[in-house]
Parts: sequence; structure tokens; C-alpha cells
Amino acid sequence: MKQPLEIRFIGMESSDAVESAAREKAGKLDRFRPDIMACRVTIELAEKHRHQGRPFAVRVDVTVPDHELRVDRVHDEDVYVALREAFDDMTRQLQDSVRRVRGEEKLHASTLHGEVVRFADDGHCGFIRTAEGDEYWFGPENMAGAPFEHLAPGDHVQFVPEVAAEGRQAKRVSVGKRHAA
Repeated sequence: MKQPLEIRFIGMESSDAVESAAREKAGKLDRFRPDIMACRVTIELAEKHRHQGRPFAVRVDVTVPDHELRVDRVHDEDVYVALREAFDDMTRQLQDSVRRVRGEEKLHASTLHGEVVRFADDGHCGFIRTAEGDEYWFGPENMAGAPFEHLAPGDHVQFVPEVAAEGRQAKRVSVGKRHAA
């Protein structure tokens, strides 16, 4: 980091332990992007909520040559959890910015559309057929949204295809998505 780390406490006394944790986490950011120019961390003890106690809000601002990254208002009643989550979010943003600088695009899994055609005799998995006639198996753990038990043959679904040891598998199966033919 080109400039020294700035740590601010709002609504609370400064804490050497919390400051040390923030410094340790900020020091690790250079591993993802060594050209970080500045990092500012704000730790705020928010007003007491009626049902939740007093949550901490953490904000992390990082300046890199091409722009500024910000993680704003990560809340938790444990200041160390809020710090961890805020720096985890910042790490993801830094990794994304490195990909952009390198011209790499993040690839998202393509989705397929199909119809539930049958269930195994034991009821532990089902099968989806695409318009091309390919079949993919799926189980309750592959469902996104509706429960596995609510599916019936003929239901239209959307899913992410994957090749597994057992053959073609449907992941993140969601119900009611129709593909325009």
C-alpha cells in the first residue's frame, strides 16, 4: 500500500484489538492487488435496534490506479464477524478488478431448459429432458427455490448442466422457467 492504512472508529472508543484485526486483514489485500494506493476502514457502533442489540457497521474503501472500490455497511453484532465479512467482500472486488485489468471475463454457467420426465423408483432423484433429447439427473440437493417433493413429471425447469461421475447432472434446478421455442 502506498499510503498508510486509515482506521476510524465512530460511536465507540478505539480498540487496539479491533484495530490490529483490521490491520491484519488490510495487509492481506496486497496479495490480490499489489498496486493498492490507499485503504480506509471505518468501524461504527450503530444505534441500538429495538430487537437486535447494537450492530457494528464496517466500511472499507480501497483506491487502486483505475478506480475506487467500496464495501459499504456490513452489519453484525460481533465486530470481528463484520470485519471478516467486509474484507471478504473487498477481496472479491479486488479479484474482479484484476480480472478486468487483464481483460478476463468472469464466466457464468450457462443454463438449459427442460422438462421433468420421470423419477427413480426410490424417489431419490429425477430426470430432466432437454429439447435436444439429452437427459440429466438431479436430486433434492440440486434444487433452487421449490422443494424437490413439489416437482411432477411435465414440470418445466431451468438448470445448470454439469458432467458428474454418475453422468449428466442438473444443478441449481428451478421450477417454472419456460424456454421460448
